[in-house]
Amino acid sequence: MSTVLETNISLKPFARGKVRDIYDLDDKLLIVASDRISAFDYVLPTPIPDKGKVLTQISVFWFNFFKASVPNHLLTTDLKKDLGKILTQKDLEALEGRSMLVKKAKRINIECIIRGYISGSAWKEYKETGKVCEMNVGANLKESDKLSEPIFTPSIKSMSGHDINITEEQVVNNEGAEITKQMKEKSMLLYKKAAEYAEKLGIIIADTKFEFGTIDGKVILIDEALTPDSSRFWERSKYEPGKSQESYDKQYVRDYLESIKWNKQPPVPELPENIVAGTREKYLEAFRKITQKAQL
Repeated sequence: MSTVLETNISLKPFARGKVRDIYDLDDKLLIVASDRISAFDYVLPTPIPDKGKVLTQISVFWFNFFKASVPNHLLTTDLKKDLGKILTQKDLEALEGRSMLVKKAKRINIECIIRGYISGSAWKEYKETGKVCEMNVGANLKESDKLSEPIFTPSIKSMSGHDINITEEQVVNNEGAEITKQMKEKSMLLYKKAAEYAEKLGIIIADTKFEFGTIDGKVILIDEALTPDSSRFWERSKYEPGKSQESYDKQYVRDYLESIKWNKQPPVPELPENIVAGTREKYLEAFRKITQKAQL
């Protein structure tokens, strides 16, 4: 089933990301999470069934979990009440479980990445330079080691859509000292609260990213929160430093694409059925463990 909103109703497109389709409703936005999956900055041609519902419902869980600490943009997931007059029943059914009505904020063009463990691109950089984003993080670290303290490694999207790591000083130059301070402090707070909660459930949150926006000058959390698309979730009972870890996220897809020696250039390969099914199950397992709900 297509997860892009298909309707003859006049909804004003606002933006289309790799995974989400966003519609403008004046002072609000409708965010629809599709089943598209991306890897290495490309959207793959093969969707992962129910992925959009997992992303939305995990984000909603965290937005509610965090709201006393950091305000966010979520208004409701009950679209019928607000959009019942402009969307058909068929549209509402297609959007059920994968959509959020949110406050329209002015997006800050910085991805606030918090790393508690050294993995992925950070590990590759550390092997080459002994540092992560120009920061000293300790000597003789092994892959997947826990860092002595979580680190803030912001990035920004280039015109081509690729993420580029930047320094905290560059964030200050782009956004100002006060906005940078708030984003870093809020990101650290959210990561530590989430990591503490997840640890009790047997999950290690190795790293994650947050995005922020402003409404009336106030910095709020937007986009998504601690989903398998934006985070590395590891099984605590199987954690063993010195190697890559089994995870509940799209690392499973990245590993497959690496295994077939894809050159990370078009054409983007299709995913075989077993990889689709395995990825879907990993996303669902993340949903079940984090939200403590049995079903979407």
